[in-house]
Amino acid sequence: MHRQIKMDKIVKLNICFFLFLLLSSLTASRRIPIPPRGSSKHDLLVPKSNPFSPKSSLIRYWNNQITNKLPIPSFLISKASPLQPIEFSLFTKLASNHTLSSHLSSFCSSANLFCFTESKSTSSTHLNDSNFAVYDAKRFSNYGASRVGGFDTFKNYSENTNFASTGFSKYSGASTGHNEGFSAYATDGNVANSNFTSYATDATGGTGEFNSYMPRVNVPDLQFASYSANGNNHPMSFNSYVDDTNSGNQQFSNYAKNGNGVPVGFTSYGDTSNVIGSSFSHYGELANGANDTFKAYTSNANNPRNDFKAYGGSGGNAGSDTFTGYRDGANSGTDTFTSYGRKSNSGKTNFVNYGKSFNPGSDSFREYGKGSTGQSTSFSIYALNATFKEYTKTGVKFGEYTKPGIKDGSKKVSGSLVNKWTGPAKFFREKMLKKGTVMVMPDIVDKMPKRSFLPRSITSRLPFASNKLSDIKDVFQARDNSTLEHVLTNTLSECERAPSPGETKQCVGSIEDMIDFAASVLGHDLIARTTENVEGSKKEVMIGEVKRVNGGKLTKSVSCHQSLYPYLVYYCHSVPKVRVYVADILDVDSKAKINTGVAICHIDTSAWSPGHGAFVALGPGPGLIEVCHWIFENDMTWTTAD
Repeated sequence: MHRQIKMDKIVKLNICFFLFLLLSSLTASRRIPIPPRGSSKHDLLVPKSNPFSPKSSLIRYWNNQITNKLPIPSFLISKASPLQPIEFSLFTKLASNHTLSSHLSSFCSSANLFCFTESKSTSSTHLNDSNFAVYDAKRFSNYGASRVGGFDTFKNYSENTNFASTGFSKYSGASTGHNEGFSAYATDGNVANSNFTSYATDATGGTGEFNSYMPRVNVPDLQFASYSANGNNHPMSFNSYVDDTNSGNQQFSNYAKNGNGVPVGFTSYGDTSNVIGSSFSHYGELANGANDTFKAYTSNANNPRNDFKAYGGSGGNAGSDTFTGYRDGANSGTDTFTSYGRKSNSGKTNFVNYGKSFNPGSDSFREYGKGSTGQSTSFSIYALNATFKEYTKTGVKFGEYTKPGIKDGSKKVSGSLVNKWTGPAKFFREKMLKKGTVMVMPDIVDKMPKRSFLPRSITSRLPFASNKLSDIKDVFQARDNSTLEHVLTNTLSECERAPSPGETKQCVGSIEDMIDFAASVLGHDLIARTTENVEGSKKEVMIGEVKRVNGGKLTKSVSCHQSLYPYLVYYCHSVPKVRVYVADILDVDSKAKINTGVAICHIDTSAWSPGHGAFVALGPGPGLIEVCHWIFENDMTWTTAD
């Protein structure tokens, strides 16, 4: 009897082992037939995945939707949710019950999301000079307080980080002759958050310089509250500040309030940025002899928005503000001046070459200079499309008004702006896509944080709309007016923007949604392409063999670009009248193949802005030339299959 029981156990163990092997064989990788021409070698393997995982579900969805039977590209499947079946089931249920926030940490970790918290304050007193180089996120409280002389510099600070969070509270307060320099600060980051609270309050003499501050940051979020308040001749300069950024906001609240002779210079501020916003509230209020200069401010930017509220010495004495080359060459833009210079004494404001945007902007002046004494305001070479309400009737001179926009070939471009767009070249002509051409490849490296898509069964249960912002903040535990809130609102705003004429657009948070959108535009005989890797980036490369997609015929494509959000969200839009190319990228010296690049050429550019960087680099203007560019890392273009 005992022997029989023992044998039964052995049989059961063998059966269990057999079932384990069977299940393993179902989930193991398998080779599939070599796909038709046009797919890369790295598309040959279907990755391991449990049949009940989101990845397996996605592969089945692809096979059902794509009629040409090409396998799902490996670069696309690599972005699929890594959730395991049990986690997938759990988080789907939590999303359905609106209780994901109670398990946010594990959800972010398991689903490979970009969730972050802001760093805590660090009290740091300081007596000696310091040079902060190659330093990461930190918060400074009472730093440099009551210093006499000396110089503190922040250089190469928080470079190339996902979330650069810093705070300077009561920095350099009550100091005398103390200088602060912020150079190469938080460059090439994703989200940069800096809070300057009570900075240089009661300071006498010295300087504060922000040079090459947060360039190429994806979402800058900067707050200057009570900065240099009650200061005495403590000049500030903002030079090359948040240039080349994508979206973001700066807030200057009670800046230089009640100061004495505090000159502030904004030069090359927000240059070539995309949807940058600045808010100046109670700036220079009750100040004496303030002197502010805005030069080349938000030039060449896309739809900059600036709000001046109670700015320009409201209640102040003998303030001077100069706006020169302001918003010059920008695409559209909106400025609001509310209670600017109100009740000031002998204030002076000069607008020169103001608002010369390529597409008409919008400027509103309300209660400007109202109740002031000896106010002097002059508008020289100022663009049209401005609204003046309750504006001071004395001391105002209107000079030459010019219409926005330029004629092809009439714009003279500075060398610095040309260099910004041509080295390394972001745009090129179609004739360069031929074997043997040597050209500079731009920086195609993806600067976004690494994230994954969520399965559609989860995203469909998560709010994604501006009118649901409070619910979204609850899910991701975003505080009011926090950096994360700004990240959420920026992406929602872009996704809800009205499409351009002839454009079809949609933001997608799952690969299933992306497939559906591409199929709605192009049909189900689809293929998705991207540049294979980042080799050759920022270097001279040689073009090898070139293949014309769809035989080089004029076609329609769907391009998809990443947006910054906790989970992977892509902004996808239809692109009519293009030609797509797949080219071998070779090393110039060895002629060895280092990459396979995908390039798209826009044949009809007639609807583009004259100020677009492509025309700055290539000339001569919209509708007169085609414009080509590479598909950058993790971006993609969809076309019908060959």
